[in-house]
Amino acid sequence: MLVQSFKQLATGRSGDWKGAHYDFMPWANNVFGYKNNSLQTNEEIFSVVTRLANTVSSLPIHLYQNYDEVNNGLSNLLNGESNPSMTSFSLINQLETSRNTDGNGYAFIERDNTGTPIRLWPIEPSTVVVKRNLDDNSIWYEVNSSEWHFMVYNTEMIHVRHITPLDGVVGISPIDVLKGPLDFQKAVEDFSLSEMNKKDAYIIQYDRSVSDEKRRAMIEDFRRMIKENGGAVVQEKGFTFDRFESRFQPGDLKTTESITRSRIANAFNVPLAFLNENTGTSTGTLSEQLMIQFVKMTLVPIVKQYEAEFNRKLLTQSQRARGMYFKFNVNGLLRGDTAARTNFYQMMIRNGIASPNDLRKLEDLPPVKDDTANQLWITGDLYPIDLAIQDRNSREPSPESEKAESEKGGDTNDKETEQLAEVFNRHGKHLNT
Repeated sequence: MLVQSFKQLATGRSGDWKGAHYDFMPWANNVFGYKNNSLQTNEEIFSVVTRLANTVSSLPIHLYQNYDEVNNGLSNLLNGESNPSMTSFSLINQLETSRNTDGNGYAFIERDNTGTPIRLWPIEPSTVVVKRNLDDNSIWYEVNSSEWHFMVYNTEMIHVRHITPLDGVVGISPIDVLKGPLDFQKAVEDFSLSEMNKKDAYIIQYDRSVSDEKRRAMIEDFRRMIKENGGAVVQEKGFTFDRFESRFQPGDLKTTESITRSRIANAFNVPLAFLNENTGTSTGTLSEQLMIQFVKMTLVPIVKQYEAEFNRKLLTQSQRARGMYFKFNVNGLLRGDTAARTNFYQMMIRNGIASPNDLRKLEDLPPVKDDTANQLWITGDLYPIDLAIQDRNSREPSPESEKAESEKGGDTNDKETEQLAEVFNRHGKHLNT
């Protein structure tokens, strides 16, 4: 049988999930386990995962054919409605959340009778088992959950993942990588909280001559004064009081948190400043340079993986051959503030790189219906790029043009006289020259 030729690459947990006549190992998951608990109880991890998921799902994605935007049912799956119960934003947000917690994000591709994708359904990573067919080395996905029970070829499942070792196809979970630092941080926090919650302790010393009755009365009186007077006590003769200092040091907790933030930033490949860690960078530099670092080092590899999955599994080979492709737009994250965008747009227009309507799209403004708004312009100052040089009116005539005018025997005053004569003729008057 075909199933017997498969080699399982990723399994669930062992134990009671598997027996002689049953096998529910694919159902063993982390819904109530370590990964889900870390996301819900660790604010640094929650912050990083939220930032990555929201950023990726907020990026515009469009279907193009030879640089022209295409709007059809296929493009609507990724920039409109992925299925009747979910928008494309929610789908990509869930995929990215699963990728950053489990290490893998899955979405099943539902097709119509012609093989065209019509819906995308996110799949819980813990219910997916990746298998390899030993006959042809192909990858298959087996899904077993309360809703799904099927096995499909790899082109029927969107699979985005974190870094994958050479001998596998399943991504490594960043939370698994961080298990040691997170456990250490939790142990330090638990110890610190226990020390903080401890009541004040005192060492009471007294002379041997003090009777037991007086000693008990003094201790009781000491407790009452501590409780009612905010820690202030009256020291009587024959008794000395020493406070028992706690070993809790707030600086140790701060150092541990700083180290943990640094390791979380490394595992998720995000700038440390994204975890509100003070790196000593100025505000202006932080706003621009960190965003460039985040886009180039973190975001671009992520969206390239999504684009590769969408292009390979949602488009046919013939569609790709005709120049169709999905693409995210990350340029908007690099536009900077208003002044920087203005200078950038002026440079793009004056050098014939982009038209006014191209730049209006970047600002989410409606295109101008005038045809000149779709033309490329160059400085001279600013003419349509296809306008002949001789038809351009230069502000300062060149020596060659002045020489040509003088050879014609005319000057600027003659031209102005001719223009005035034409104006007067229109009104039934004559100009004496």
